[in-house]
Amino acid sequence: QVQLVESGGGLVQPGGSLRLSCAASGSGFSFVTMGWYRQTPGKQRELVADITSDTTRYADSVKGRFTISRDNAKNTVYLQMNSLKPEDTAVYYCHANGMLRRGYYEATNYWGQGTQVTVSS
Repeated sequence: QVQLVESGGGLVQPGGSLRLSCAASGSGFSFVTMGWYRQTPGKQRELVADITSDTTRYADSVKGRFTISRDNAKNTVYLQMNSLKPEDTAVYYCHANGMLRRGYYEATNYWGQGTQVTVSS
């Protein structure tokens, strides 16, 4: 079964940078959409950024600071986070939607376990 494995979270000072990675285990498939969500206690999970073969979208709060990219050969999605602010502190979850496997589309919806990002001095 497919698993999404996240890495790159940690503690960083305001203005610093982090690069999150999320790799899907296995082979012989790809996802239509991969992206990142984040959640803080008491708040709903929100979209940070996602990417398809020809589009990207970002939350207004991260535009100009975060960049999402993907490596289809590795089934990996990245989130480069620059100019981090304390309000970026959250658990960041990798998400993958719409699997293409053996020539067919499957309406899948996978989530990673989450990685903590803390922005504090």
